[in-house]
Amino acid sequence: MIPFNHLGWIFKTIGPAIYPRKVRELFCLFLKLLSKQASVLDLGAGTGVMSEFAYACRDDLRYVAVDPAEGMLKFSPEYLQTYKATAEALPFEAESFDMIFMGESLHHFQDVDKALQESVRVLKKEGRLFIYDFDVSTFMGKSICRGEKFLGEPGNFFRPEALKKKLESYGFVAFIDQYGYRYTISAQLKKE
Repeated sequence: MIPFNHLGWIFKTIGPAIYPRKVRELFCLFLKLLSKQASVLDLGAGTGVMSEFAYACRDDLRYVAVDPAEGMLKFSPEYLQTYKATAEALPFEAESFDMIFMGESLHHFQDVDKALQESVRVLKKEGRLFIYDFDVSTFMGKSICRGEKFLGEPGNFFRPEALKKKLESYGFVAFIDQYGYRYTISAQLKKE
């Protein structure tokens, strides 16, 4: 396993540089759809890099982060309420959040389906989801996947279309944007 608990300072230093400007811009546009004081959850937050991008766009939101590595969370910004927990067992009431975002974290989850069930549980009706990850159908995506599996990580990487289909099975309407070997999925729970 990658020793994330001891790597927070590295991720805090290099983390912001690995997110393309176009991804940050799309993320910012997606956040603008939320009302003031909406609650957002940075799932698999690490040091809170995605929350920092979000806060730069919307400082009027309530920011919460979950990560199993305390050594990562201790480097998160002060405005971020942090919880040491896994994506598969979120310590929140049902319908607690207006939006969840996952920046390069989904592939680290031990049980993606359980994590998505938990995400749906804690999202409000018509809640939003934003995922940024590596496309395993590309050479670079496959290389990253192999490297992480070699290091003992779960390596739950998806082709964008496969993840979109999985999200739709959980009640989301989802849209893909491709950025070379990376992609984003912007999704929203369907009206009941």
